[in-house]
Amino acid sequence: MGNCGIVRRAKIGSLMERMSFSHFMRIERDDQAGSKHYIVHTVDPRFSMELTPDHEALDKVGKGVIKRLCLPNSWAGDYGQCAKLIGPAQDFFARSFNEPVPKAVSRRFVR
Repeated sequence: MGNCGIVRRAKIGSLMERMSFSHFMRIERDDQAGSKHYIVHTVDPRFSMELTPDHEALDKVGKGVIKRLCLPNSWAGDYGQCAKLIGPAQDFFARSFNEPVPKAVSRRFVR
């Protein structure tokens, strides 16, 4: 499939898995210091990132600047799986400002 559209193939470990941006979710929190953006990977391996928009980018958002990365503790030390998803998480962050989300998707947790 390559990098066409939103869905692409990503190699995780020795298995080829189909990955789409639906595995990611962006959470924005407003506080006194400004807004904070969190990207959460919702399927295994689960992790979260805190990013801030890159104000030096042309669109003032860019792929974001990583402030914090939260990984689950692993006795096996298999952090490489999460490391391979950092780039796609930053791509999702950049696209989440450009593409409006349909109501059906935004209300998927409301029930």
